[in-house]
Amino acid sequence: MSERSTALKAAAEPDFLQFNDLACEAVGGKVIFATDEWFAPASNLLKREQPQFIASAFTEFGKWMDGWESRRKRVPGHDWCIIQLGVPGLIYGFDVDTSFFTGNHSPYVSVQAGCLDETPPFTLDGDRTGMAASDSQLAAVAKLGSEAWPELVCVTQLKPGYCDSCHNYFKVSFNRRVTHLRLNMYPDGGIARLRVYGVGERDWTSVPSHQDVDLVALTNGGVCLGYSDAHFGHPRNMIGLGRAVNMADGWETARRLDRPKQLEVDQRGILLVPGWEWAVFRLGHPGVISSIEVDTNHFKGNFPDSCRIEACSLTSEEEAQGIRSRWNSGKWQVLLPPQKLRPHHTHLYSRAHLTLSTPVTHVRLVISPDGGVSRLRLWGRPTPITSAPANQKRAVSKL
Repeated sequence: MSERSTALKAAAEPDFLQFNDLACEAVGGKVIFATDEWFAPASNLLKREQPQFIASAFTEFGKWMDGWESRRKRVPGHDWCIIQLGVPGLIYGFDVDTSFFTGNHSPYVSVQAGCLDETPPFTLDGDRTGMAASDSQLAAVAKLGSEAWPELVCVTQLKPGYCDSCHNYFKVSFNRRVTHLRLNMYPDGGIARLRVYGVGERDWTSVPSHQDVDLVALTNGGVCLGYSDAHFGHPRNMIGLGRAVNMADGWETARRLDRPKQLEVDQRGILLVPGWEWAVFRLGHPGVISSIEVDTNHFKGNFPDSCRIEACSLTSEEEAQGIRSRWNSGKWQVLLPPQKLRPHHTHLYSRAHLTLSTPVTHVRLVISPDGGVSRLRLWGRPTPITSAPANQKRAVSKL
């Protein structure tokens, strides 16, 4: 029988979990250095999938584990690795997940951050199980001076990987762009996953003024700020890279229980239902949206009947108020009127379909009555920042 998620559990989860995982391998994150990967390689830290445990799985080096696990250290020092973020940006929190590491988790952890102008000239390739850093790799990584990087998480004790203690959450207050992380284990052991929750930051000075870009893409700084329901999949998935891998890589809600017993449609064939679901996004940069893509890829028997998109321009203070009020704002204007949707299909809407031609900072996707959307693309051109919108431009490194 499935476990029912409780209100107590939801209340215990930090707000930063709604942001994007900037280090996930699905967005290009990778481990470029690790001191030791004897039992399990550090690249596992960044897998999109949840950790799993297979009791009968062993390798020639010992028990197979779905995470990063070093050997029991018998020399001075501690184990650590360097992670290159797939999307550089501002970090708001970490989830150091020790799932299934119950007698072998790392006792303590710390996290440091760096913002590099150039990509380090080294990386790790292939299956690294049973391997440790070579002298040449140690010499190369020493040039980064990562031991002196600012500390985002100080040395802190980790809880073991049981289901009620595996998620070690750390809220971060660090108002500087990050490109790389140093994850320290003290002195050794295992960690299943590292989730790095934040908001991407792009150097918008490099974008030509005549070029259309996806203003809501996570790589361009788009971020989900609220939603009505995410029973089967979080709305942030819609602004991910490429097309969705499967339904789990999109936004999907539960079936609404207020649907009429007998369904009817209007003259356009759109269902007449009392309720809907919504998700709010802040654009990576204020801009004028000229075309929209709503992709229901993989959602064949559970796509929404229809959708509409609303937009507005908000200051940071207005955004904060919107979050507090769960986005019951009077500033929303219709950008895309209600549109009938099809299953497993990419819906494209040109400028002729849109009813707004002014710069906006936030959008709200509304689906009716419920269902799943795999990707949302909002193509347009960035506009100059004249005041202090919620996504104000910052100085960034070259990466």
